[in-house]
Amino acid sequence: MKILRFLASALAVALTATAAPAMAASDPAVVRTEAGQVRGTLKADHRLFQGIPYAAPPVGALRWGSPRPAAPWTGVREATRPGPSCPQDQDFIGDKPSVIEDCLYLNVTTPRHITGRLPVMVWIHGGGFLGGSGAIYGAQRLATQGEVIVVTFNYRLGALGFLAHPALNGGAARHGSGNFGIEDQQAVLRWVRANAAGFGGDPNNITIFGESAGGMSSCAHLTAPSSRGLFDRVIMMSGPCTLRWPWAAGPAGPQAETWRPKPRAQAQRQAIEIATAAGCGDPRTAAACLRAKPVPALLKAVGPHGLAPAYGGGGVLPDDPVRRLKSGQFARVPVMHGITRDEHVTFQVGFDAEAGPLTAKDYPAVLGTFLGLNEKQTAKVIRRYPLSDYRGSTSWAMAGTLTDWAWACPAAETNDLLSRHVPTYAYEFADRGAPWFKEAPPQDYPTGAYHAGELQYLFSGAYAGHALSPEQRQLSDQMIGYWTRFAHSGDPGWAKYRPADGQVLALAPGQEGIKNTDLAREHRCDFWKSVG
Repeated sequence: MKILRFLASALAVALTATAAPAMAASDPAVVRTEAGQVRGTLKADHRLFQGIPYAAPPVGALRWGSPRPAAPWTGVREATRPGPSCPQDQDFIGDKPSVIEDCLYLNVTTPRHITGRLPVMVWIHGGGFLGGSGAIYGAQRLATQGEVIVVTFNYRLGALGFLAHPALNGGAARHGSGNFGIEDQQAVLRWVRANAAGFGGDPNNITIFGESAGGMSSCAHLTAPSSRGLFDRVIMMSGPCTLRWPWAAGPAGPQAETWRPKPRAQAQRQAIEIATAAGCGDPRTAAACLRAKPVPALLKAVGPHGLAPAYGGGGVLPDDPVRRLKSGQFARVPVMHGITRDEHVTFQVGFDAEAGPLTAKDYPAVLGTFLGLNEKQTAKVIRRYPLSDYRGSTSWAMAGTLTDWAWACPAAETNDLLSRHVPTYAYEFADRGAPWFKEAPPQDYPTGAYHAGELQYLFSGAYAGHALSPEQRQLSDQMIGYWTRFAHSGDPGWAKYRPADGQVLALAPGQEGIKNTDLAREHRCDFWKSVG
């Protein structure tokens, strides 16, 4: 009887195992993942699966812990709504506040009809490691026009994602504290390798692409030994590895308040300041104290601090990504890399919203502080970028100056470093009439091809203030073609970058909008080398 019961049980298990894939095969809205089946939404030209857990909720004992696998489920899980955004404050460009820690979810967009295995593009959202979410990026046009699978997702942000407090090392933090958001991203890439085929994707053709903090994250993965083998191509958007961030030094040391990766010792000093602000200054009890704090208290304690990945001390980022890039210690995969023509406008608007526009009298001192220049050097910069060139607007002048110094010249350097070792395709988004953010305040000077302005050309509705014009829609189609061709073959369709001529592809609407430009010359990089 025991043998009969065993055989009956085994038969039932076998029938269940064979019936589930059959159901998934007959219903295109249902896909089996490692953890269980999910049912998405069917549209005329695409499928959308939302709110799929890729890791266990990082709550309780797993707050400030490395991501663990999601618990399996029985039956078919509804995947028709996105998961909640990770904890964050509201920002001026439209990201909404959240205090929900159970936020490690992803979304998958595929064409409705799939032939063969399609490349998978994994999107890492921006937001300065403090804000943003995956669900706001509508990927249906990328998926359908480019015949790719697109994965968007959330990762831990702010203090919960990047607090490098020494009291949080060990235990659930398998690789030390400070890089939980990067570990979440790696967990997504492992999930994609394991589950891509079920959605029609090729697990051996994965492109990571990200903008702003997502671009910096992409550089981190390119140079991190622990990310090797998790991707096959990289697109870095508006996050050059060698970015210079214009901000006054805080108590934790120079550049501590940036969203660039920073040395672990500096990140620890910053984390101790944040913990102290949260009422957890005693190192003996800091870990328990921090774990007991509600999310709003942690958000408040972070305040103006810029949080970012920490390198050194082993773990996920054993060394500075810039140093590894310069020494050639990074993954040998094709790279697409670019910035926008007027990057710093977005940040200048944010600065003005917080502190108010600068007066002409205060402009030299603030500019010199941001750039780390002495009075003589600052005067030289102002002569090259006079207020008269900007209709007397200090904000417009600051945005133009810092675009060149902080973004464009470092981007040219990053292009040079990458192209020494891997096929590198460089671009500059140059539509200076890009629709401004829907929720950001209007400006009395041109916002140009601002930071994040290109997102609405790749994703439906990403911060868009109004619909694209016909010419801009054509540019959008061309950009989607470039991005997805790169995902298919590692070649977007224009010439590789060569340091000898510094030419990058400028992307703007109109008949003459797409053309080569000398990035370093356009942004006066020889002048900046002479400043010192």
